[in-house]
Amino acid sequence: MECLKQGPINFPENKTKKFFGIPRILVVGCGSEGINVLNRLVHLGFIGAETIALNTDNQHLILSEAEKKILIGRALTNGNGAAGGRDFECRASEGDRSILELALRDSDMVFVVAGLGDGTGTFAAPIVAEISKQNGAIVVGMVSTPFCIDRAKVQLVEDELESLRRKADALIAIDNNKLLEFVPHLPPAQAISIVDQIIAETIMGIVDTLTQPSLINLDFADLRTIMKAGGTLFMSVGEMDLREGPKKIVKNALKNPLVDVDYHGATGCLLHITGGRDLTLKDATEIASALTQELDPGANIIWGARIRPDFREKVRLVAIASSTRSSQVPSTTLFRERVFERNKHQYLK
Repeated sequence: MECLKQGPINFPENKTKKFFGIPRILVVGCGSEGINVLNRLVHLGFIGAETIALNTDNQHLILSEAEKKILIGRALTNGNGAAGGRDFECRASEGDRSILELALRDSDMVFVVAGLGDGTGTFAAPIVAEISKQNGAIVVGMVSTPFCIDRAKVQLVEDELESLRRKADALIAIDNNKLLEFVPHLPPAQAISIVDQIIAETIMGIVDTLTQPSLINLDFADLRTIMKAGGTLFMSVGEMDLREGPKKIVKNALKNPLVDVDYHGATGCLLHITGGRDLTLKDATEIASALTQELDPGANIIWGARIRPDFREKVRLVAIASSTRSSQVPSTTLFRERVFERNKHQYLK
């Protein structure tokens, strides 16, 4: 795998896929956190999408297992990593935009993966999202927010979330501060790996839904239909024991303690159900019916189902919905309130 530096490059177009209506899906890892997720996807046996790694740190980029690698900001950093800051963002984006436009062209859906805070992911993710959106692709931001203990850091993260939200169709943000509530005693590396795993599994579930054949099939055209319902696009993936019953499956499988997602009032939903040979047609229809109770009464629901032999007594739900409500994404206000509540003893000194 060649490390691509600034200069003319040629990404071959897959005419065959376009002919058969298979969407070109990209997963772009921005910075070290984004690249870590790409590596995890590779280890999970990820198929159905192309992976592209972007970084200003050449040494970390070389370790990436992505299909394509692009060294950005080389004129400013000489491949030694980003110094962070808005000034770096403005100068670097001018030199890298043309190479990113070439890498992202002809894409139908782009996942932009990054860790917010300081560094490459912060300035690169909004640029990738903006270019992809201009190309007509569906853009999904998949980011983690850093541990914040001071107000200046909180304000910076708020600005970054808002910038990416304006340029993406959907934004899934995982607050690392929540790890302090759910896995406070784990070593930092293991705790952070939980976030990487959640992001990787969510991407994998959505891509599988859109590219792999099913008994009751869903395709990219169905996703476009849901998008036309208006509002904001949001997504989640979860698994539950099939024996728990439809209502509990829907309630718990689509609820993640690290991600805020609210399906109430959604006007459209794409639902895909994966189960083992013990999943019956009745089970699938009851699960789909249970989801309708959480949505707007007039919501357009498109659902599909797939059988996998390794899914014994469990079921996986992938939901992609549109809503006029914005609470499905952790708002900057909610993020600020959480951090303040956790550290108010410091702020009130």
